[in-house]
Amino acid sequence: MKILDKYIAKEFLRTYTVILIAFFTIFIVIDVIDHLPKLIRAGASFDQAGLYYLLRLPQLFILTSPITTLLAGLFMMNGLAKYNESVAVRSAGISIKRMVMPIIIIGFLISLANLVIGDRILPLAESKRTYVYRVLIKKQTLEDKKIRSKVQFAGKDNSFYYIGYFNGYINQMKVVDITRFSPKTGEIIEKITAAKALWKDDHWLFFDCDVIRFKDKKPVSFNHYQSTKLGTVDVTPQDFVQRTSKTLSMNFLELRDYITSRKKVGDKYQEELVDLYTKLSYPLANLIILLFCIPAASTNTRSKKKGWVFLFGIVICLVYLSTLRICQSLGSNGVLTPWLAAWLPNIIFSILGIYFVQRAEI
Repeated sequence: MKILDKYIAKEFLRTYTVILIAFFTIFIVIDVIDHLPKLIRAGASFDQAGLYYLLRLPQLFILTSPITTLLAGLFMMNGLAKYNESVAVRSAGISIKRMVMPIIIIGFLISLANLVIGDRILPLAESKRTYVYRVLIKKQTLEDKKIRSKVQFAGKDNSFYYIGYFNGYINQMKVVDITRFSPKTGEIIEKITAAKALWKDDHWLFFDCDVIRFKDKKPVSFNHYQSTKLGTVDVTPQDFVQRTSKTLSMNFLELRDYITSRKKVGDKYQEELVDLYTKLSYPLANLIILLFCIPAASTNTRSKKKGWVFLFGIVICLVYLSTLRICQSLGSNGVLTPWLAAWLPNIIFSILGIYFVQRAEI
């Protein structure tokens, strides 16, 4: 069995590598034709353009890997059936499921590689590619994420915040206006204004601060402080730091923290939460679609169904990837829960794949 396992694994990896390089070449050539003139007009040198396309490879790998895995599996299974190798293996008493076990293991390893590259390498590559394009090529200045002005958001405790200026380097707010509303009546119950606030010892210290409390729409108390600590303000400087809107540029932990910050300040986070779960679910596409390649090994060389099985595998892959996108859209719009939007396609197509693997043994 070791000889058979090595043979099948070697043939699959060889086919996978050839198809992956072909996809890389096609995508790069198409992108060069479309965008290279724009890069040159923007002032890109040969080295900068080369670095720009090199940094695209991690994203291309993630995008093309499921289709590459599918085609490699189909060609591999087609070859086994074409030269009657699968027939010989089954005649020796080896089941189809045992025969393709090396490919299943490789599919799992490819999924694991997608997960690691997508979480560790891709965010760094995308951030660097943005820097190369905007700063080195277009000579633009990247937006400072720690400096913000005219910040407005609704807090989770029925509060509305307006910050005239925020400096994340020294954790300072200026022109602070916080209005708190009653959750039952919607009336104002407290208003806090301050000339500035500094983050010190895990709390905000407000300066030149006025606190007015209301009851039945009328002010009932007024307090002025030269400096004071207000325990009712539960936001931190990290909640104000503006992050990139591209989830590709964030790894799993960064995206999770970003979602937590958006929750805290009352911003919408549904789409980002779907992307968070998708970072875990999408890599498994490489393993799941391999299940639909296995029936190709059980078709007879002269069978008219052979071509249909090959076409069926490709259609299934396209339907699967389309279903992923549709579920993501439904999850982002609140029709599905974020977790279900990310994992429902995997659950459905895993069940279908296992069914077709069982049918291949008949």
